[in-house]
Amino acid sequence: MLPSVAMTTAAPRTTRSPQKLKPGLSLFDSTTLVAGSMIGSGIFIVSADITRQVGTPAALLLVWLVAGVMTIAGALAYGELAAMMPEAGGQYVYLREAYGGMWAFMFGWTLLLVIQTGTIAAVAVAFARFAGVIWPALGSNLFVGSGGAGLSGERIGAIAVIALLTAANLRGLDLGKWLQNSFTSAKILSLLLIVVLGCLIAPNAAAIRANFGSAAAFTGVGGGFSIATAGVFGAAMVGALFSADAWASVTFAAAEIKNPKRDLPLALAIGTGVVIALYILTNVAYLCELPAAGTAGASTVFARGIAHATSDRVAAAAMEMVWGGAGARLTAVLVMISGFGCANGLILTGARVIYAMAHDGVFFAAAGRLNRNSVPAIALILQGIWACVLTLSGTYSELLDYVIFAQLMFYVLTVSAVFVLRRRLPGAARPYRAWGYPIVPALYVIAASALMIDLLILKPRFTWPGLLIALSGVPIYFATAKPTSGRRAESQ
Repeated sequence: MLPSVAMTTAAPRTTRSPQKLKPGLSLFDSTTLVAGSMIGSGIFIVSADITRQVGTPAALLLVWLVAGVMTIAGALAYGELAAMMPEAGGQYVYLREAYGGMWAFMFGWTLLLVIQTGTIAAVAVAFARFAGVIWPALGSNLFVGSGGAGLSGERIGAIAVIALLTAANLRGLDLGKWLQNSFTSAKILSLLLIVVLGCLIAPNAAAIRANFGSAAAFTGVGGGFSIATAGVFGAAMVGALFSADAWASVTFAAAEIKNPKRDLPLALAIGTGVVIALYILTNVAYLCELPAAGTAGASTVFARGIAHATSDRVAAAAMEMVWGGAGARLTAVLVMISGFGCANGLILTGARVIYAMAHDGVFFAAAGRLNRNSVPAIALILQGIWACVLTLSGTYSELLDYVIFAQLMFYVLTVSAVFVLRRRLPGAARPYRAWGYPIVPALYVIAASALMIDLLILKPRFTWPGLLIALSGVPIYFATAKPTSGRRAESQ
């Protein structure tokens, strides 16, 4: 259900966030930023690991459904904050206004250190890795040390992608949004192609019998249901949640949306809704081509199934069932399209958070300057350089694992900000009010908090380092913040 717009008569609030960026994004542009930033390489891969954990077709689809409902619930809550404070920096601004500058800086610091830049690096490497199917030279190793750092054809390809997209976004918002619109449209069509081929044109009768032939086969009932505890289910959701992550990136570019008070909530709702529907249908397509469980070490694509697909490339295995070797090459092209568009959206939006931090006096002042094309050039360049460093270090995937907990923490804090600001600023103008308030936002906070506890118990090796990465920003904030930075919003 799309958000409705409800006007209030409360006085507008004031913040320090600058409005010097030029509005140039329509509702369509904003929606492609949401969808394009969400769809990366995860949907083509993570279903294998999810299936290994939960074991049955029903559980696989339920994981994606629950993760999807959580994502949409979070997006609907963010819509209220986005319409209320349509400023450069988005989520950074919401945290600043609700809790103060320190919490906002912790988010911005973690975003710059690894959340945005690490994701850019990971997506660019995925692009180059699948491009290696077409251009084998990208698979060569020039120098890779024992610690994983070094040069390889794959990493050179990834750096080239980051450099190209950073340069394109330095040319101005128009080129950046054209790239985003084009590649997002292409990858939505790519997922639709997988759905139509798998479910309608060329379904595999043997896979359908194995997955949907009986209630016992579909749910695991009577054959030993593999979800032993809610904790296992929660851990399995991590892959689905972070395949659907980055939907909040559009809020970072709020100052460049033509009608943000209307379009931001709509873009969040439409974008997340479309992507989650596509993700669930894509997994149905996988189940129409491959058995869920499969057999480890099997010699054929069908026998390996979803759970044991080669290198977890589930989409490639499903398309190979349809078109043989040509299907694997087609999937490589689809992942390249998806990764290129995802990286562009992340590069475009992430620099706006650095820009907002600079204007708050907690980051280099130069990062707050716009070039002649009205984009934050220094912020874009710094972000690109650090993403390239992470690419060369080979540590981005580990760092992304570490920030899972921190990312969830910031989501919980931001959705909770709806409650905080409703209480603190009851008369502030809210062009859109969170759908289902207070129940839907509260359920999101409860579910995400439960998942955080689950990860602390089941994956402590990843959760505690993530918390430490976020906390490392605290001393830096107090060392760099000016007395006026981090000012909370107030009614006029």
